[in-house]
Amino acid sequence: MKKLRKYANKPFIGPIIKKIINFEVSRQANKISAHFSEYLSPVLALEPSLQTEAYKIRHEVYCRELKFEEMKPSGLEIDDFDSHSTHCLIQHMPTGEYAGTVRIVKSANESQLLPIEKYCMSSIDEDNVHPNDFPREEICEISRLAVPAQFRKRQTDKFKGSATGVINQTVYSEKELRCFPFIAVGLYLSVASICLRQGIKHCFVMMEPRLARSLRFVGIPFEQVGPVVEYHGKRAPYYISRHLLMNGLSPGFKSMLKNIDKKIEAQYKSTQPKV
Repeated sequence: MKKLRKYANKPFIGPIIKKIINFEVSRQANKISAHFSEYLSPVLALEPSLQTEAYKIRHEVYCRELKFEEMKPSGLEIDDFDSHSTHCLIQHMPTGEYAGTVRIVKSANESQLLPIEKYCMSSIDEDNVHPNDFPREEICEISRLAVPAQFRKRQTDKFKGSATGVINQTVYSEKELRCFPFIAVGLYLSVASICLRQGIKHCFVMMEPRLARSLRFVGIPFEQVGPVVEYHGKRAPYYISRHLLMNGLSPGFKSMLKNIDKKIEAQYKSTQPKV
């Protein structure tokens, strides 16, 4: 694939090469979707006990491993944004352990700022899309994505939260290794499902450009809306809308989103009072 990509922009053969690459990406996406569904499942963390599991993972990744935050005596990494956030976990079904977490920070009114508004407002270019461009109830920030070390073969250049490396080969099967680099993709697709159900149309995130390029390659086309700044490492502000996501996903990853959405929907229904 790497050898093919260097010819993708060449005259005459470029369009053919791009078709071959897109076909291969879609084929691999179908395999990843199947493997993800077999071993991993999204868990909507609405209950305090599940939110505690998310805070534990964040403490391990953000405080103990990467030291971006101070260690907490409680072993939980919690901040003021959690009170107006929806949390999601990815569960490794064979063991019951949690393989990752992410939160969706919402904003019901002007007093509920997104993290990007509180800490990185100056990093968004004035001529780019901005949180203030939309109704508050339609925006969110994807935040605190984290995958615990035991589900990774190696650290990825000490980038907190993007921890997308393969799992520990001494614990998990070789077959499972094929889908674990995509735990982060599963978390982002879980976010997409939750946002669709909550009426959120516009998402912002501060992330490492390398992760943004990887997500774009699989069809999650985050748009960079400002320069790279120092914020828990080299990061830049990115934006994605519901329209951009649905138009960008390959058929394979749309299948993965569909499977994730079914599980998210079932969990939402289970929380509704019975009539």
